[in-house]
Amino acid sequence: MIILKAENISKQYRLGLVGTGTISHDLNRWWARVRGKEDPFLKVGSVNDRSTKADSDYVWALRDINFEVKKGEVLGIIGKNGAGKSTLLKILSRVTGPTTGEIKTRGRIASLLEVGTGFHPELTGRENIYLNGAILGMSKAEIRAKEHEIIEFSGCERYVDTPVKRYSSGMRVRLAFAVAAHLEPDILVIDEVLAVGDAEFQKKAIGKMQDISRGDGRTVLFVSHDMNAVSVLTNRVIVLKNGKVDFEGETDEGIKEYLKGENKQLKYKYEGEINKPKIIGAEIKTSLPNNIHEFGKPIKFIFSIGLPYVMEHLALSFQIIDEFSVPITHSWIFDADKDKTREKGNYQFQCIYPNPKLYMGNYSLVVHLSNSRSKEKFDFLDSVCHFKIQMMKTIRSEYHWQKNTCKYIEDVEWDTFKKDEIEKD
Repeated sequence: MIILKAENISKQYRLGLVGTGTISHDLNRWWARVRGKEDPFLKVGSVNDRSTKADSDYVWALRDINFEVKKGEVLGIIGKNGAGKSTLLKILSRVTGPTTGEIKTRGRIASLLEVGTGFHPELTGRENIYLNGAILGMSKAEIRAKEHEIIEFSGCERYVDTPVKRYSSGMRVRLAFAVAAHLEPDILVIDEVLAVGDAEFQKKAIGKMQDISRGDGRTVLFVSHDMNAVSVLTNRVIVLKNGKVDFEGETDEGIKEYLKGENKQLKYKYEGEINKPKIIGAEIKTSLPNNIHEFGKPIKFIFSIGLPYVMEHLALSFQIIDEFSVPITHSWIFDADKDKTREKGNYQFQCIYPNPKLYMGNYSLVVHLSNSRSKEKFDFLDSVCHFKIQMMKTIRSEYHWQKNTCKYIEDVEWDTFKKDEIEKD
């Protein structure tokens, strides 16, 4: 039985301003509606690609999305940052309305879109259980019947009568998930919030979602960048790309399609204005052409950073991840360790793995730029600079024993961290 159906869902936003932006645009829309004409601004708007410069005041966050979900099905929605996943879930949850199209559902929807959504910071955890349950459409009697089970599952029993404003983000997401999962919605919508919880809670939450779908026959819509969680939990996925459906089908094929669709270039380059610390370039020097690196040979990573002002406590880190987005290594530098201040300008850093313990397969980089003291996040690159480790005939047999283990930080040689000014291309 079809429990949710999306028909021609599109969502348009105006860039840079709230709402339609000007009275003239509102009048044009009103005049078109009075005459029974189509909204004139539905004919304009650029594609939802966050990496390109805007060529219009309007952007289509979603464009002509169509799909159906059966009762008891767990549907994964995956895609790059900015592909439209969260916007789609907000429309499905009726947090916001579509610009065009229609959502048809049967039954009650419970949404867990952001940490603490629907929670009041001044109320206690127990009071927020009742508040959040009421928002989800439950009666006080229904909430009371599940109260003890919710508190026990969340693991926050000791603090349940403490105001939520004193909770950590992990405690909030524990309580929020427990409320949404135990109030028996027909459709449970979850957007990446499990990334906040610890490993024990993530395992517990995934088990609960499996019980919800398989045992209770309820439907789950799940958004995550964790391909392991997606592969374990879902039986079908939708891959979004630039606001459109790029793939719909079985989970394994969808994950392969998503990973295949990523940028396969060895170089990343940012072109645009820099008004905060920015990663303007990332590059890998492989031992062979075509993104291929010979197993056991040294590999070099080069990162270019642009600083629009004087910067203290700069922190640059990167992870090597495999084709399933599982982190293999993690390397970083902290200016705070050297009490270093950097002047305005462009910098280049190099990191060399002399003998990387990377087994044969496909890899890419996740890069972070932040302030190590304030924890402010400046920039983030997800799955860039793809490369492949390959065994060559020239490699001696003694390399065969090496396993796919993490590369410890002491084995990584950063190139002196000197202030290395580089020119913009």
